[in-house]
Amino acid sequence: MSDWFHNLPVLWMALVVFGATYLLTGFIYTAVNLLAVGERARAFKAVSPGILSPLGILFGVYVVFTAAQVWGDIDRANAAVTREASALSGVVILAGSFQGEPEKRMRALVRHYIETTAAEEWPMMARHAARPRITPAPLAEALQLDLSLTPQNRGQETAQREIATAIENALDARRQRITVSLSQVNWVKWSCLFVQAIGLLVAIAMMHSDNRHSSAFAMALFAAGVAVSVLLIASHNRPFTGEISVGPDPLLQVLPEEKSSVN
Repeated sequence: MSDWFHNLPVLWMALVVFGATYLLTGFIYTAVNLLAVGERARAFKAVSPGILSPLGILFGVYVVFTAAQVWGDIDRANAAVTREASALSGVVILAGSFQGEPEKRMRALVRHYIETTAAEEWPMMARHAARPRITPAPLAEALQLDLSLTPQNRGQETAQREIATAIENALDARRQRITVSLSQVNWVKWSCLFVQAIGLLVAIAMMHSDNRHSSAFAMALFAAGVAVSVLLIASHNRPFTGEISVGPDPLLQVLPEEKSSVN
């Protein structure tokens, strides 16, 4: 699905999904009823209603299978952002062991990284344009600064090691975050879901072809279920895109006094 669709507000996304679903349902309803004459009408009615149950189960399996990937991606995205924020918070806290210019510089680098990530990298992730192979300059400089410090006591030695570990964890969490941002439901899964839904709609229309009111009612009910399923998956399909997405708030809260500078 294209970027414009995923960037729609949920309400407009719902209108698009329900509109497209009912438009397709109306087309199937009209086509089947036009074909249901003479021998074809008797053939349609001869189709056993028993096939609806296995077809419905298959459709449910496809929905669950597709949704499982979506929920997994969202969980991994939230975990990566939280771990990144926790690591950066550790850098800020541990930098207090080197009071003066080193602490001030370390905090400035972390602040610059957070600002750049929220203002530039997040929109790139929403467009599937971010790439994890480039190491952010602020974190690279922060790591170099940490390694250049000369500890004066055991506490500073420990703090220096922990800062380096925290920066490495932040970089690893960033890589995971960007990797997850590139994930989405592929066209094969969407195709299987849509084909199964269309098959069920056709089967319902055929079995009720002798009663158009009953056919329209049954198809409308199932179409609502299809639309809700598609909307639920599509609105969460890209973890960092759209109204329902993972935001940079955990990172911004690492330095709450500087939060306004990111806006």
